[in-house]
Amino acid sequence: MTKSGLFLPLIEDNEDKDSPFKNRIRKNYRHIRKWGNRTKTNCFRIYDKDIKEFPLAIDYYDGRFCVHYFTDTRECGTPRQDLCDEVTSALSQLFCASAEAIYTKTRIKREKIEQYEKQGEIKEFFSVFEYGLKFRVNLSDYLDTGLFLDHRETRRMVAALAPGKRLLNLFAYTCSFSVHAAANGAAFTKSVDLSNTYTGWGRENFLLNGLSLTNNLIIRDDCFRFLESEREIYDVIVIDPPTISRSKKMDQMLDIQEDYPYLISKALTLLSQDGTLIFSTNSRHFTFDHNLFTQCTILDITKNTIPMDYHNQKIHRCWKISKK
Repeated sequence: MTKSGLFLPLIEDNEDKDSPFKNRIRKNYRHIRKWGNRTKTNCFRIYDKDIKEFPLAIDYYDGRFCVHYFTDTRECGTPRQDLCDEVTSALSQLFCASAEAIYTKTRIKREKIEQYEKQGEIKEFFSVFEYGLKFRVNLSDYLDTGLFLDHRETRRMVAALAPGKRLLNLFAYTCSFSVHAAANGAAFTKSVDLSNTYTGWGRENFLLNGLSLTNNLIIRDDCFRFLESEREIYDVIVIDPPTISRSKKMDQMLDIQEDYPYLISKALTLLSQDGTLIFSTNSRHFTFDHNLFTQCTILDITKNTIPMDYHNQKIHRCWKISKK
């Protein structure tokens, strides 16, 4: 156990001739464990659909495991039993993981889905470290865990921009971008999300890190409505919306391909002349039309934001936008 409370267990370096799947998990974990200890991070991906016969991903959260099964159809929501058995066997043998420490989620192909849908009421929260900061996660009750691991490097990038700056975080979810910015010296942050659950979760993340809420405001509001009325100016703006959202609390349905010009254009009116806007989407079919923003410099920074533990280079796309 380190002084920070972070612990990453060692695992044996013994190849298993009968299980390439287990060997890949072992190799991935042993590699990223060194990085995790060095950076004070104990939540990361240890398997990312590396082998065709095992179409799944496994995320490690401080001794617990979140297994994502992917289906090719919209009808089947149950992963194959042999896959489940293989995963349980591998994690049990490599990490001595109990069945209670393994959580499963099935990612079903759907054309339109409401983001962050609730799945249970176990309310089992615990905290993990990311670059030395603490974040509360829940592996049982929601489709997502409270911390999008694929944006770890994007958060670090935003933190590097933050010292002495004012940050606006739209579609803030549990406020992880804002927490990183505040911990790295941001003068002021404002996080906007429509969900009572996630704005409350965000407040807990700030307090968990000893960060005052006085200069770190969390606003429950529809981001479209917020942009219509907001007049303050910000040096850094983060926009990381869901691809599709059909929440009844929203004044309109969000479709990121249709709505990104409005979101970015409105946000640019709130951006200081030498400020930076970070825009990201997980939409696989998204196209960005640079011609819509001729007064801006737009850089595709996706490659710099994909973490080393993500072998899927298309997990998200990200742009850095500034005024000319």
